Amino acid sequence: MDAHQFAEHVKGKLIVSVQALEDEPLYGADVMAKMANAVKIGGAVAIRANSPVDIRAIKSATGLPIIGLYKDGDEGVYITPTFDHAKQISDAGADVIALDCTDRPRPDGVTLDVLLKHIRDELGKPILADVSTLDEAKTAVQLGANFVAPTLSGYTSYSPQNDGPDIDLLAGMIRSLKVPVIAEGRIHTPEQAQNALDLGAWCVVVGSAITRPRTITARFAQAIQNR
Repeated sequence: MDAHQFAEHVKGKLIVSVQALEDEPLYGADVMAKMANAVKIGGAVAIRANSPVDIRAIKSATGLPIIGLYKDGDEGVYITPTFDHAKQISDAGADVIALDCTDRPRPDGVTLDVLLKHIRDELGKPILADVSTLDEAKTAVQLGANFVAPTLSGYTSYSPQNDGPDIDLLAGMIRSLKVPVIAEGRIHTPEQAQNALDLGAWCVVVGSAITRPRTITARFAQAIQNR
């Protein structure tokens, strides 16, 4: 599936991020595959998934296109930080490679322009740039990213620390960029998803609000405690 085919498949629709890290109760490829199948039945047209093992299991269970990433580490650039991580998720069946395209240094010292060129030349997969600012988004597009998303707004020290989606960044990206802008990051409600599409987002990715019951429960519990 090339960039155009993926873009047409997801336009105006919902992608669901199906992830669980090692410290979470639902961690495990078998559980993630079942969760992915559940959201497919619910209407998701693609999945965002982490790690080669989860990508393989989800692809086998659902047959849906997958935005693949590989989280390694717990601070700085840890979303698909190196070419080796990108190759592993590509080999596992990812249709699109998602990676951190912020201005922060990568753990192996490789610059973003070199990494994106390597992914394009060696893997031939579309690239989704996860960014935290408009300048980062513009740079990623100039370097060849096929899609951009404000996923990392709030995860860098120099971006707004919002509880909800960074609407200002999303709107600025939509106005300024000629590639599809995917709305992602802290989208908690259907209304927020609708608003993102109304602004002109190509499609919407929702994760924790759908697939992380621990996080969902904590939001309810906190609201009740604070009433």
